[in-house]
Amino acid sequence: MTAGDVAVVGVGSTPYYRRGGSAPQSIVDLAGQAILAACEDAGLAVTDIDGFAYYSMAGAGYGQAMDTAVFMETLGIPEVTFSATLTSGGGGSAGSVGLARAAIVSGDANVVVSVMALQQDRGRLGEVFALVPPDPLSSFLKPAGLSGPGHLMSVLTRRHMHDYGTRREAFAEVALSQRANALNRPDAIMRKPLTEDDYWNARMIADPLCLYDFCLETEGAVAVITTSADRAKDLRQKPVPVVAAVHGGHRDWGRAFSWYGMPRETFASSGHAAIAEHLYGRAGVTAEDIDVALLYDHFSPMVVMQLEDYGFCKKGEGGPFVESGAVRYKGGSIPVNTHGGQLSEAYIIGMTHIKEGVEQMRGTAINQVADAELALVTGGPAHLPVSGLILGQAS
Repeated sequence: MTAGDVAVVGVGSTPYYRRGGSAPQSIVDLAGQAILAACEDAGLAVTDIDGFAYYSMAGAGYGQAMDTAVFMETLGIPEVTFSATLTSGGGGSAGSVGLARAAIVSGDANVVVSVMALQQDRGRLGEVFALVPPDPLSSFLKPAGLSGPGHLMSVLTRRHMHDYGTRREAFAEVALSQRANALNRPDAIMRKPLTEDDYWNARMIADPLCLYDFCLETEGAVAVITTSADRAKDLRQKPVPVVAAVHGGHRDWGRAFSWYGMPRETFASSGHAAIAEHLYGRAGVTAEDIDVALLYDHFSPMVVMQLEDYGFCKKGEGGPFVESGAVRYKGGSIPVNTHGGQLSEAYIIGMTHIKEGVEQMRGTAINQVADAELALVTGGPAHLPVSGLILGQAS
């Protein structure tokens, strides 16, 4: 098969809840609802599913790995011929669609679902490293107060500021622009306008990152269904072609912001430069061809650094680029996170970005980018593998 021979045909989600708000539902309840919604969107029966392509947060304090057998028993799926998981957290979100594509291209499955469900009642994002049992690596980090992703990310952020003169104003612009995108979305958690005063008066959590630089703590589920382009022609929705999908990364990034062994240039980055090179190469496009970017935004500085790694601006120029308004939905040169992202819509470990990318390519997004033909979706920055996905216009 060639690029575009596989397509996303269904997306579905639960409502999004604030942390603790999805009880008494279970992870299986949430994931099952999202899968059924995606099947309804595609015009497929749940029994048509014969493959699962996941990425997992298990081992990072959440303990919520997806269980194919439980889904089969719960949903009445008689048989699967493919089930695989990318061994990463949010870095694998975009790559899960690539994993689904691999199953279809190889002939291992026909209808593959990627799903993520999240509850944070037992383990919160902000303390996942503190929940990991002590080992030589964590024993080096924890005494320095680096117990959560925000603390760890603040070190990379401060280095970017030191090396390139990046200002907090750039991070504020990311937070403000994405909040503006969430205001008209009925399912968004944060629908109250965010002002500059709100941002600058917010409490500092991990200097230089304040409250609004952190993603939300939310719960819910999102599912995406992929099948062959030939089969997609007969389904309910216009198929959204998978133009290219990549997961992996360079050794220099390695365990990402939880080890600090990168060389200088990689240290002050999102670790996505290698992914961008392969992704654009496989798609035969450049950053100039991308119409909308759904960039993984667990922390606002990582949006700035991904813009550099994906070539929307030069290395070290992400701050001024963002401050110019370039990422704004209205008036920007590359609209970013038109759904509000994980900073303002909901944090479902990257799956909301894929859902938004599909809707943008269908032309049905709430904040639709006019005449958009290509959408970039990213997973991570995180522990390798990280991932990227380019979706094409539905037809």
